[in-house]
Amino acid sequence: MSAKAERLHLRVDAEQKALLEAASQAAGASVSTFVLKAATDAAADVLADRRAFLLNEDAWRVFDEALERPAQDVAGLRELLTAPTALDNPGEAQR
Repeated sequence: MSAKAERLHLRVDAEQKALLEAASQAAGASVSTFVLKAATDAAADVLADRRAFLLNEDAWRVFDEALERPAQDVAGLRELLTAPTALDNPGEAQR
């Protein structure tokens, strides 16, 4: 990892600052280290499905063939996804 030369400046309210200080102390890290790690991890999660991935020729062929296959019904999946749940009628779950 190269030396850190860039800066980010953040404005936070007192409650946010106290929360970040308490969490960084609990993690045994400085506030800067804690915030940088949390922000970097969150950024990686956001970008995870947008990153390029490399496949060799055989793996690409298998992947491409899977994409070209027609969609199939999975037994019970349609019913599972369309059936009412306890969250649809919260009063029903208490009975």
